[in-house]
Amino acid sequence: MSRCHSLLRAIEQHCTRPWTLMEVCGGQTHALLHHGIDQLLPPAIRLIHGPGCPVCVTDLSRMDQALALAEHPDHLLCTFGDMLRVPGSDGRTLLDQRSRGGAVQLVTSPLDVLPLAQAHPDRCVVFFAVGFETTAPATALLAQRALAAGLSNLKILVAHVRVVPVLEQLLADPGCVVQGILAAGHVCTVMGDQGLAGLATRRRTPVVITGFTAEDLLRGILLCLQQLERGCHGLENAYPRAVQATGNRQAQRRVDAVFEAVDTPWRGFGMVPGGGYRLRQPYARLAAAPLAAASGGPEGNATGGQPCCSAQVLQGVLRPPQCPSYANPCTPEHPLGAPMVSSEGVCAAYYRYGR
Repeated sequence: MSRCHSLLRAIEQHCTRPWTLMEVCGGQTHALLHHGIDQLLPPAIRLIHGPGCPVCVTDLSRMDQALALAEHPDHLLCTFGDMLRVPGSDGRTLLDQRSRGGAVQLVTSPLDVLPLAQAHPDRCVVFFAVGFETTAPATALLAQRALAAGLSNLKILVAHVRVVPVLEQLLADPGCVVQGILAAGHVCTVMGDQGLAGLATRRRTPVVITGFTAEDLLRGILLCLQQLERGCHGLENAYPRAVQATGNRQAQRRVDAVFEAVDTPWRGFGMVPGGGYRLRQPYARLAAAPLAAASGGPEGNATGGQPCCSAQVLQGVLRPPQCPSYANPCTPEHPLGAPMVSSEGVCAAYYRYGR
């Protein structure tokens, strides 16, 4: 704790003018609020919460596709727990679908889908794959094992997204007020500093790879602040105990063997060039055929007429309490949008920690 106090004093000493920083990880958002760091920092430092929740940024069109697949009588849809409560464009969720008799299965790992496909040869077993580069290697392993086992009834609905392209788009926006980036340590554990140094140079923005403890976050903020005060911009690693510059080469090779980058829609950001993955050959045969047209509708379509500002929250334009539905009627028990659903969502974090 004394180290945290020392870091806070150093931040106060170095800060001579207002600065706006963005953390790009839902886990970091929760940690910042849990430790009260957002309230302990000098008032001149403003924190914006970035699109760091994989559940939250999964586009409505992907949710509609998953719901359509779950409705099919010959399909079994498998996904992670948080995805069950994310509303589609008409307000329905996978949990609703399951309560009406739809075949929806919660899994904790992509590899859980293999025995399900083997046990149900008469069904098309679909894995709804979401997440950043952190979870993509496990989905890639599922694809490799499914192909090796000759499982023709196992399919994958890919909704994996890539962090650097969305940061590129966000920082390129003339209205963007973000002056420094706290990069997600878990993504960098897999990807290393791939793409981040170039991003810092092109956008003239300090980028600091940051961990998840209070000390990690304060150190990342201090390093970012020091760059800003010196008028420089570059990439720094404040999480060296977990992140190497090269990342996890084995995981990267697996992802590169199975996926290729493709333009992908993000909730709140629209189409992001190179913002996600799709299966490459020969794994493309595992891609789930969509059974519904992508809706791509506004988030408000999923809220039964109640206003939901999750798109603006994900972009960092609004804080959750500025949404007219925040806390009433939108709560974790009755969420209107994805950021209130997920355990990593910024609206859920603000609600949990009383902001």
